[in-house]
Amino acid sequence: MYKLILLRHGESQWNLENRFTGWVDVPLSENGVKEAKRAGEILKANNLYPDFLFTSLLQRSIATAFYCLEAEGRGWIEVKRSWRLNERHYGALQGLNKEEVKKKAGEEQFMLWRRSYAVSPPPISEEGPYSQAGEPKYEFIPKTESLKDVLERLEPYWYAQIVPELVKNKLVLVCAHGNSLRALIKKLKRMGPEEVQRLNLPTAQPLVFELGRDLEVVSEKALEI
Repeated sequence: MYKLILLRHGESQWNLENRFTGWVDVPLSENGVKEAKRAGEILKANNLYPDFLFTSLLQRSIATAFYCLEAEGRGWIEVKRSWRLNERHYGALQGLNKEEVKKKAGEEQFMLWRRSYAVSPPPISEEGPYSQAGEPKYEFIPKTESLKDVLERLEPYWYAQIVPELVKNKLVLVCAHGNSLRALIKKLKRMGPEEVQRLNLPTAQPLVFELGRDLEVVSEKALEI
C-alpha cells in the first residue's frame, strides 16, 4: 500500500482579493501562512511525517510546504519542484477580479472558463503585465490552459517522478494548487469531466490517499482543519 498526501497551498493574496491567479507568482496572505502552519500541525497530530516533497515553481506552493514541514520539524526532507505542478494558466483572465469577469462575460461563459474540463480562457498577450514570457525558470509557458491541458502536462511527471518515490514506500507530500491537484485526483479516481467540475479543494487541508500496488485509490481521507 502506498500513501500520498495532497495539499493545496494556503490562502494567497489574490485568493483574498478574489482574482484569477494562474501562473502569476503571488505570495501567501497572512492567513495563508497560518493555514500552512496549521496543516503541519494536523499532519503531526495524525502521525504523518512526509519523506519526500514535490512542489510547483510558484512561491505560494513552496512557502506552504515550508511552513507545513517546519511545524513538523521535517524541513530537511528531499524536494523536487516542477512547472508541471503549477496552477492552471488562466490566460487573459490572470490578474482580473472574478466578479468583474462574471459581470462582463455573463455567468454561463464565466463558469465555462472557470470550471469546465476542456474549455480554455482567451490566451494571454506576451506583452501583458501578468504574462510569464521570458521568465528563466520555465522551459515551457502556455498562453492559456483548460483543466484537460493541466492533466496532460502533469501526467508524465506523475509517472516519471512521483510514482518512483511512492513505490519506495516513502510517504510523499505533493503541495500544489487547486487545479493541478484536481487534475491529479481526476486521474487517480478516474473521474469523469462532469464529476471533476464539482470537485473543490479547500486551501491547506491535507488529503490522504492510500493507493494499491496498481495505483488505484483504496481509501481517501480529508484531515480535519
